[in-house]
Amino acid sequence: LGWLLSVRGASGTILEVVVPYSRASMAQLLGKASDVIGLLLTPDGTVCTDRALMVRYPCDSGVNKHPLTSKQAAEDMSLAAYNRALKLSGPGLQVMGVGFTGSLASSRPKHGDHRFYVSTWTHNCLRTSHVTLSKGLRSREEEDEVSSCFLLKFVTNKYKQPILIMSGLANLMIIGILGEPELPEESTEQFDEDQELQQVIDGQVCMKVYHFPAPVETNFNRKVILPGSFNPLHEGHLKLLEVASSMYDDGLPFFEISAINADKPPLSIAEIKRRVEQFRKAGKNVIISNQPYFYKKAELFPGSAFIIGADTAARLVNPKYYGGDYNRMLEILLECKSTGTIFLVGGRMIEGVFKALEDLVIPEELSDMFISIPEEKFRMDISSTELRKSQGL
Repeated sequence: LGWLLSVRGASGTILEVVVPYSRASMAQLLGKASDVIGLLLTPDGTVCTDRALMVRYPCDSGVNKHPLTSKQAAEDMSLAAYNRALKLSGPGLQVMGVGFTGSLASSRPKHGDHRFYVSTWTHNCLRTSHVTLSKGLRSREEEDEVSSCFLLKFVTNKYKQPILIMSGLANLMIIGILGEPELPEESTEQFDEDQELQQVIDGQVCMKVYHFPAPVETNFNRKVILPGSFNPLHEGHLKLLEVASSMYDDGLPFFEISAINADKPPLSIAEIKRRVEQFRKAGKNVIISNQPYFYKKAELFPGSAFIIGADTAARLVNPKYYGGDYNRMLEILLECKSTGTIFLVGGRMIEGVFKALEDLVIPEELSDMFISIPEEKFRMDISSTELRKSQGL
């Protein structure tokens, strides 16, 4: 941590630092189971470049035995870091999760090896490396130094970026840090698009982002998201997202499809890819998530502006959809509000009558969450259902 936070610009690099040192803390972290990097730290410090989510597996002690220092543990942590960074990263940024777990020298002699594992998880690749250190060769501080340097080298090899680490050893370069018998054992698993989508459907990964326009050069503070099934994508969808996005200079527009439906089977991989192809042709960003409910979307995309129709807004504030419990409805939506969520509401035809946000009764506590998209800026009465019927689908 000392190395990491001493680097100029760290505040623009680090998303979050988490040091779950106890078993209970680790169980909680993984039970909720991050260009951006997610890393796992030793308590004495590990440094990285790019954006980062820092997470650590505890080193083994007399209580923490082998399972916490293993290949599986490092990979579980890199996956947790990857998912967390997906949620915390700025719009348009690629992310990486990195996990590190080690059993290093301690105050008492150890019967087992001194070893560590490091794992990186990106959207299309899982890489893991294991090093067994020469026992008795180094002090605890020196083993921390070696494992921290190795971690940095392992991560930056992915990005091919030059890095200079400032430490007590003065400009230590990541070269020759391991002895002859300490060669790392490495493994790599590549994911194709079908595997990436299956990870989302299975809930292993929280989302897959498709960036079809040119690379983002501006720093955006929030996502402006239009959720839907987009079966098919039509001109009304494109115009609605364009108008809503124009209301926020700091918002990057995305369409979003949930692979999981509240009352239907999950979408198949083939069907997801068919719908995604529409966005590729249109040159528009689209996210595939696994959260059909807005209160879960708010957790997945904190600080985002969601574009919804007046019919959806009416359902959101209707206690009927919360078991008839008005207070429960308030509780859930206030929790969404606490994440910075807002709803941009466009007018819709409801039972043959055009209705806008102004026609709805919104609880006073939630009124500033709902913002109207003026009818003069957007009204296009197109139905995907009717389009499918007209196309014989």
